Amino acid sequence: MKWTDTQEIAIALVDAHPDVDPTRINFVDLMNWVRALPGFDDDPKHCGERILEAIQATWIEEAE
Repeated sequence: MKWTDTQEIAIALVDAHPDVDPTRINFVDLMNWVRALPGFDDDPKHCGERILEAIQATWIEEAE
């Protein structure tokens, strides 16, 4: 997975953190949780606020 695989990341986050409200996650934790996902392999320098916002939005959709 890369930072741009927002759908795949969001699904993995729903599975890994089922009790977390994605509207309440801060971007530091979100970035760390994404980097810890099995199969994630991308440079942390390629991540920015815009990517984290996209991941969070997709996670919110998946959680609903």
